[in-house]
Amino acid sequence: MRHIISILLENEAGALSRVAGLFSARGYNIEAMTVAPTHDPSISRMTVATRGSEEIMEQVLKQLNKLVEVIRVHDLTEGPHIERELMLIKVHAVGQDREEVKRLSDIFRGRIIDVTDRSYTMELTGTGEKLDAFIHALDPGMVIEVVRSGASAISRGAKAI
Repeated sequence: MRHIISILLENEAGALSRVAGLFSARGYNIEAMTVAPTHDPSISRMTVATRGSEEIMEQVLKQLNKLVEVIRVHDLTEGPHIERELMLIKVHAVGQDREEVKRLSDIFRGRIIDVTDRSYTMELTGTGEKLDAFIHALDPGMVIEVVRSGASAISRGAKAI
């Protein structure tokens, strides 16, 4: 099962490395990881997407809580949450393909952020599934380059980590 784990940790050198090391030392794969400072510059929020059974995730959460730099850990998949990902995608766009790419971008609520005579660069946000669907809607030969941020997530309602 896929899990989204939200971690508050001290914003200091080596903290990110220790969290990633915990996963790799136990043979757990990190599908995506995002991290940035919060409104308090001394604290960072990390979002980790991974897969594993309930037993494995329970062990991962316990091990994360033991790290000195970790302030709080929460598995967001245990309750309602909002998840988004950012994608920048550069595609070939010449001739009649230009209108088709613009139409697709509008359908997926993307924004064209750079235009050349041979390409468009677009920005899309949404769930991973939405971004995957956009890529699959394009002719595979059109895609020049794709950059994805990985999932960022937050719990719904007034509850906070």
